[in-house]
Amino acid sequence: MSDYSNSTTAFAESGFTAEQQQYLQGFFAGVQQRGIVPFVGHTSSGLMTHDAASGLVNQAAQPVQPDEELLYGTPVSELCREERWKLEENPLDIWDKLLAHASADTFPATDDAFRFKFHGLFHVAPAQDSFMLRLRIPGGVLRSYQLRGLAEMATQWGCGRADLTTRANLQLRELRPRDLVNVLHKVQALGLSSRGSGADNIRNITASPLTGLDPAELYDVAPLAEAMSNYILNSRDLYGLPRKFNIAFDNGGAISVLADTNDIGFAAVRVTEGQGLAAGIYFRVLLSGITGHRQFASDAGLLLEPREVVAVAAAMIRVFTQNGDRTNRKKARLKYLIDRWGVAKFLAETEQRLAFPLRHAPLSVCEPRGAVDRSAHIGAYAQKQAGMVYLGVAVPVGQLPAAQMQALAEIAERYGTGELRLTVWQNLIVPNIPADRLKAARAALQSAGLSDTAGTVLRGTVACTGNQGCKYASADTKTHAVTLARYIDDRFPMLEPVNLHVTGCAHSCAQHYVGDVGLIATRVDGEEGYHVVVGGGSDQDQGLARELLHSVKFNDLFAPLSGLFRAYTRLAPPGESLLQFTRRHTLPELQALCNHQEQ
Repeated sequence: MSDYSNSTTAFAESGFTAEQQQYLQGFFAGVQQRGIVPFVGHTSSGLMTHDAASGLVNQAAQPVQPDEELLYGTPVSELCREERWKLEENPLDIWDKLLAHASADTFPATDDAFRFKFHGLFHVAPAQDSFMLRLRIPGGVLRSYQLRGLAEMATQWGCGRADLTTRANLQLRELRPRDLVNVLHKVQALGLSSRGSGADNIRNITASPLTGLDPAELYDVAPLAEAMSNYILNSRDLYGLPRKFNIAFDNGGAISVLADTNDIGFAAVRVTEGQGLAAGIYFRVLLSGITGHRQFASDAGLLLEPREVVAVAAAMIRVFTQNGDRTNRKKARLKYLIDRWGVAKFLAETEQRLAFPLRHAPLSVCEPRGAVDRSAHIGAYAQKQAGMVYLGVAVPVGQLPAAQMQALAEIAERYGTGELRLTVWQNLIVPNIPADRLKAARAALQSAGLSDTAGTVLRGTVACTGNQGCKYASADTKTHAVTLARYIDDRFPMLEPVNLHVTGCAHSCAQHYVGDVGLIATRVDGEEGYHVVVGGGSDQDQGLARELLHSVKFNDLFAPLSGLFRAYTRLAPPGESLLQFTRRHTLPELQALCNHQEQ
């Protein structure tokens, strides 16, 4: 049978319309009569051939129309608007726009406002018609000259204070467009960076604030945090992820860094003899923490040597970069990629990018973690260096005036080694103070209006920016958090630490779900109010808080919370924490205690 006959039969069975069949049959009939199918190929020597069997590309064929442009496998037409903005103009390449806006003292349009975040600059209108600058301070380690320089910036160009954040970081607020270039130059001169501190990037790398100082630690993770940060700054392809990304390094010591609330957490563990592998210090990998979406990071079943950690993190980030969802911002975090794939596939994809195999081992081969002291970030404690102590300084909800920044820089130089540590609890630590100079250091703190003591609730209170500086927040969280913490401390003396987390919106920057008491702002009859949750915790106390009260005006919160704390202080057995108290009671029982009035 001829090729033409075969084609005729195929057309009849293909589902083409009668008109289409007639056209195609005519076309192939013409080719059959002419006896040729035109072919022109270019050989490696530059000659042209008509031989269709040569395996060369037929340059005489009809040009193939290119498929739609893809970004990591996603058609451009399906990208969300932020991804299109990044594709249209790389946010790292907008220095000329920064110069232009500084020169004209003007704010950027929406798309460029998003791109400015890649340089750590946030236009926070309408809450404040100005910019906020967020820095990168890997591991929260800051030098005194840097804090002094930031104080000068806050005074000269900002609102006269800095805000300490829940990622052991620092923000300057109320910056005018005309000052942006000077601000960025000053940041660089201080040996700091703000690059990639906002938008779809890897945020400030956190580490245990006492790393290198803590007598109970397993491994000093400061070099890991610094190396991770440097690797990011040196790797252009690690900017522009599908969404923001958080990484934490935990030294296994006395103070938590809340590693299980991060996209990736690395936690130091000890493996003893007889477990089928070399005894020593390793790191467990925790994946997919995003407590605002009600999920903690879970153990991935890996053991890494310290030297492997940064390389594994880099590989995991690239897997996320290339496969995360770029069409739906609400589903673009690592959690949703792993939900779609499963941990096994994610680890297999990670391993393909590594020159060494991953080491799989159950958590049971590791020694249990030692106790976490939830109050050790405030007060004076001995370091592992003989004769040295550190001072944990209380900074209520992280608001630090420039004068106190200058004073702290002076105290760190005079009584310590010129080093300070920021914490995820929105306060800071002055380390390396000789024990015989502790009294003088405390007196200097007091002269500056600071203290290394605070109430049981206030010392564990964190709050997001709130509606005074964030367009998403529904309430003045910082003011409310301090007011409420002091109210409770004044009326209910307690020995066990209490963590109060106050957040302004569903983004949960203050992680309300992991607080002993958590507040998330809402509007109640046009007024600022909160939903109240209780019983949250992390690390060994890991658990998501339950909603106790719904939609209560702030001014109406004092009575029910007084009822709760009154019952706790009177009914809890000695040594029982508020967390344990709330977890052993049902919600109806706790609500009844809230409603019970003092007789």
